[in-house]
Amino acid sequence: MTITVRFAPSPTGKLHVGNIRAALTNYLFAAKSGGKFLLRLDDTDSERSTEAFAAGIYADLAWLGLKHDLFAKQSERVAAYEAAAETLRAMGRLYPCYETADELDRRRKRQLAQHKPPVYDRAALNLTTEQRAELESKGRRPHWRFKLSGKGVEFNDLIRGPVHIETASLSDPVLIREDGRFLYTLPSVVDDIDFNISHIIRGEDHVTNTGVQVEIFEALGAPVPVFAHFSMLIGAGGEALSKRIGSLAIEDFRNQGIEPQAINSLLAKLGTSDPVVARPSLDELVSDFDLAKFSRAPAHFDAKELKAINHKVLHGMSYAAVAGDLSRLGVGGGAPFWEAVRDNIQLLNEARGWWQVVEGPLEPVIENAEFAEQARGLLPNGPFSEVTWSEWTAAITKKTGAKGKALFMPLRLALTGQPHGPEMKKLLPLIGPERAAKRLSGQAA
Repeated sequence: MTITVRFAPSPTGKLHVGNIRAALTNYLFAAKSGGKFLLRLDDTDSERSTEAFAAGIYADLAWLGLKHDLFAKQSERVAAYEAAAETLRAMGRLYPCYETADELDRRRKRQLAQHKPPVYDRAALNLTTEQRAELESKGRRPHWRFKLSGKGVEFNDLIRGPVHIETASLSDPVLIREDGRFLYTLPSVVDDIDFNISHIIRGEDHVTNTGVQVEIFEALGAPVPVFAHFSMLIGAGGEALSKRIGSLAIEDFRNQGIEPQAINSLLAKLGTSDPVVARPSLDELVSDFDLAKFSRAPAHFDAKELKAINHKVLHGMSYAAVAGDLSRLGVGGGAPFWEAVRDNIQLLNEARGWWQVVEGPLEPVIENAEFAEQARGLLPNGPFSEVTWSEWTAAITKKTGAKGKALFMPLRLALTGQPHGPEMKKLLPLIGPERAAKRLSGQAA
């Protein structure tokens, strides 16, 4: 059996870290097993689905390196869903209901007031052909519900272990709206059947849905996939995440300068027994992926941790890997500049600030004009190298007696305007003799 998994986003909003955790988990599982990864757009919600959101999904997945082997759009597969619906109607498992939303709401409220579970009472099953015709003559159009068996559904979840869902406690789910449009459930099952999905890996908020879907698989005479439900991703403080929180959108992280492998490295390990380690490639994440390492405890996503991982990813990146991005940021200096500053940035776009320090103009901070003038007079002639800093500061110490912080801090402030930063032995050659001399004399340069 070829292992085939799927990631099925709806193009009704931007992808966020919770969505990408699902996509990445499925991708890694398929890659580890030599299987296939299906990208399916669940775009049956024609009112909210847009091409712009679809384009954003493609861009985010491509940026992260999550390439799909198969592709499908539900909006192009309506005929398959109609055929499945006809099969279920013929079996008596899909039946028409005529209640309005207000009527159903009042019914639920009465059930709750009577301390009863708000489960649909299947009143529509008692309607005669004449009563249905009369309702339709008054303009009512049916929505269609799937008749659950009322039995227990059991499956062995690869993360949660044995799961039992009592369908008698669930309402028969609506599969088709009054206007004929399909809701998520039936198209999802039909697609899983037609694309031979072997494993469905998703968040634990879908566990109850699984009970319904298993019954639809069985009603359609199809094999039931293996399920795995991972714990939910929550915020650092335990708050729920939402794909409508812009600050958690993958597009926004990309615009902030977060590297794709920082996101992959963090999300691949959240909720598992493995420590989060910055990995330079997806291949390394594939090699140590194992669903058995997933915990049932909620996984905490912390944007600060993401930045810390991003810092480690940047530290391991060669100049060749970032040259194009640095050029787009207007940053020069080549490999010497990158090797000087990469340990001092958490986001790639922070390199612009250090390039401004190097290139100028910069307003120097002069704490002691006399000391700065003495230091300026001791600047070596000619091109600077990495040994220039140590030779120059040794000469300053010999002349002034300044050592340690009293020596290095005034020089750093005068040359960079900052109390902390990259090693001065690497920055000084980039600043160069002319700018260094002007800054030590108090000039903006």
